Amino acid sequence: MAALRSPVGALRFAFRQPVSRLASQRPASAFYSTTVDSSNAESVHITAASSSATGVPSGDSEPFTVQLDANSFKAYKTDIPSLEIETSKNQLLHLYAEMVKMRRMEMAADQLYKQKLIRGFCHLAIGQEAVAVGMEAGMKPSDKLITAYRCHPFTVQRGGTIKSVIAELFGREAGISKGKGGSMHMFTPTFFGGNGIVGAQVPVGAGLAFAQKYLGTQDAVFAMYGDGASNQGQVFEAFNMAKLWDLPCVFVCENNKYGMGTSAERSSMNTQYYTRGDVIPGIQVNAMDVLAVQKATKHASEFTLAGNGPLLMEHVTYRYGGHSLSDPGTTYRTRDEIQSMRSSSDPIQGLKSKILEWGVVDEASLKKIDKEAKEEVDQAVEEAKQSPEPDAKELWTDIYYKGTEPDWMRGRTLDEIHRFR
Repeated sequence: MAALRSPVGALRFAFRQPVSRLASQRPASAFYSTTVDSSNAESVHITAASSSATGVPSGDSEPFTVQLDANSFKAYKTDIPSLEIETSKNQLLHLYAEMVKMRRMEMAADQLYKQKLIRGFCHLAIGQEAVAVGMEAGMKPSDKLITAYRCHPFTVQRGGTIKSVIAELFGREAGISKGKGGSMHMFTPTFFGGNGIVGAQVPVGAGLAFAQKYLGTQDAVFAMYGDGASNQGQVFEAFNMAKLWDLPCVFVCENNKYGMGTSAERSSMNTQYYTRGDVIPGIQVNAMDVLAVQKATKHASEFTLAGNGPLLMEHVTYRYGGHSLSDPGTTYRTRDEIQSMRSSSDPIQGLKSKILEWGVVDEASLKKIDKEAKEEVDQAVEEAKQSPEPDAKELWTDIYYKGTEPDWMRGRTLDEIHRFR
């Protein structure tokens, strides 16, 4: 047992043990939760259909007020956002349609991956649609966002197209990164990826926020990371710098309860991620409710642009599939847990139930939206398939910012030279 003589050796030994052996030393609840919030009774309630509305007008664009559930938010060293949000019938239908499209797109990617038309890494956000759609609804168009690798819905919401995402997954010319980036590297003018190194995008987000303050843009930056990246040293370094300089940065922990195959409770001594900024205030959000996400995002943008410095925002959500398409997602959690979340807290079904309850439209109208979403995604897939693979000369493009290239660049061998001018 020489490996146990050092702390590092002991940790390696522990993490190599089968769960069955470790479970004999710790209660089963430490590994499998019968309800997603069992580890933390103080967390927000991640239900999708708990808001209420009265006096819904007849006009499609007339505003009315929705009262969010009292447990939609928790706060640390700050006030929670208002529980009232103004919306309209058109806005609710837009949110519904966007979430349905994002799910259809991710479901298509799942099938295309299994058909081997998509290769490499592919991380899907099925179950987490309210995060991307709700954040986009709460952000200003000029606000900036950077995230990790579960980035397909953010790419579309921030100005990309479904076709450009699918084509990028295929490695085709019509891809949003010209077929050279793949699943984890997608960008738009206000969306900075799609980043594959765990936690590395967080200090880049702080840098983006520094740029906004330096240029005086009055734009907020949302730097996202997962619960699995929350213990990275660079995350806390970014917190420190952002607070030192009071940068307009919202650090967003997208907590879907599992970092790869490890539950948050196994990896973090404090799973209240919104409280981990020390002197930086934070809010926790029920991110299975798209209206709560929209309200919290708008609140966060306004908070940091008012000169208050950075804010932590934890979105409590849940992914139905595995960490990536190479992960079945059922070896570290029970099928009953997944089914329970699908049946009780699905963000799309939750909003659908409220749309019907409030008399926004009838079920036939929602089925039409569902059909149109499927047709739009199916068409995007077919168009992406027709796109050719990028030409070999594209290997030399997009290495440097346009206009800053050197005179020449060496290739794979000493005699392989490409001249930019």
